[in-house]
Amino acid sequence: MCTNIVYEWLKALQIPQYAESFVDNGYDDLEVCKQIGDPDLDAIGVRAPAHRRRVLEAVRRLREQDAAAAGLYFTLEPQPAPADAGPAGRRGPPGGGAPRGEPVSYPKLKLKIMIRDKLARDGVHLSQPPYSRKVPMAGILEYLMNWPKSSQSR
Repeated sequence: MCTNIVYEWLKALQIPQYAESFVDNGYDDLEVCKQIGDPDLDAIGVRAPAHRRRVLEAVRRLREQDAAAAGLYFTLEPQPAPADAGPAGRRGPPGGGAPRGEPVSYPKLKLKIMIRDKLARDGVHLSQPPYSRKVPMAGILEYLMNWPKSSQSR
């Protein structure tokens, strides 16, 4: 079983034994896991009531996090000024900022810096596990041949 975000999520819930069943049933990403309900848990094989409650509570928290971030997205394409933009193509309220739900555009470099800074503040290092796993190209065949053994040693 390779390490992925669903495995890490289940491990944090202290039920990693279901990871293979989740992936086998198509739940290989947290976006997909947000849709889990009781019938899905039956199909996955989560039978213990305490484990079912734990998963459903975690799914509820994922949905809440998603709702809190609703409407937040990034775009790198320039947005055309809306017809009702007012003088000089200005967007948003007079005090600056954009009303909730209104798209905001950033220049590519500023967006890159904002994302880099946010990742750094959150302690996310994309070059380190669990976001990446370095495997030397010369040893990739040996690694793949011993994959079940090598993933258990981590």
